[in-house]
Amino acid sequence: MQRTDLPERLEEWTGRTIACFGAHPDDDLHAAGTLARLRRAGNDVHLVMYTNDDKGSRDRSMTGKRLAKIRRAEQEAAAACIDIPKGNLHWLGHRDGELEYVDKRQLVEQVTSMIRRLSPHAIFSFDPGARFEQFHKSDHRAAAFVTVDAVRAAPWHLYFPELLDEGLEPWQVPSCFFFDSHEPNYWVDISATIDAKIEAFCSHVSQFGRRVDAYEPTLHPDDRTGFERAIRAYTATVGKPHGFAHAEAFRRAGDP
Repeated sequence: MQRTDLPERLEEWTGRTIACFGAHPDDDLHAAGTLARLRRAGNDVHLVMYTNDDKGSRDRSMTGKRLAKIRRAEQEAAAACIDIPKGNLHWLGHRDGELEYVDKRQLVEQVTSMIRRLSPHAIFSFDPGARFEQFHKSDHRAAAFVTVDAVRAAPWHLYFPELLDEGLEPWQVPSCFFFDSHEPNYWVDISATIDAKIEAFCSHVSQFGRRVDAYEPTLHPDDRTGFERAIRAYTATVGKPHGFAHAEAFRRAGDP
């Protein structure tokens, strides 16, 4: 188990490893501006997706198998917008909308294995809540709690001892940054990476707007205009109290 001295401010990190755990492809959009900033500073950023996102379409001609393939390609395109290589995308392989029904022990072991394998200096994920359980839709809620359970298990060799046989040594994650939080305490200036965040968002063609109802491989121009306006307005609102043109908010926790 390795502990590494880190600058107090995440924005000053360089040469570190960061892992973002999302329930679905597109969940990392909550932190896309920050992840883009970390990549530009020379950090190694990984995206971990719990599910294949094979259900979120109202297009009656769409099949789950086809949708999963589309969502994977969109995630790869979105990751490229923030300079995350395809090899840094990790798919845990679960079905969309069913994460809370997966065997909890097996799922926590799977994520603990991933944490030990990547040895990240920070993890990003949904906020499980600090003083109270935070509400999320089911996959997001399950991802939030499984991720922190795995963070807690990863440093202890007696949790999942079979991982030691695979050469996966204990690892303590120094810091967690939880997005979609009701209790934010940390804000990152993403003014220099807001365009990358928008491009990443717009890469998820099948996730938003008109293409949810009738899929086509290109985003509707009116949707793009509306999404860009909304993202800029929201991140400006988040950033203004802290003196930033655009920002993302997180709850930072050293021991979740």
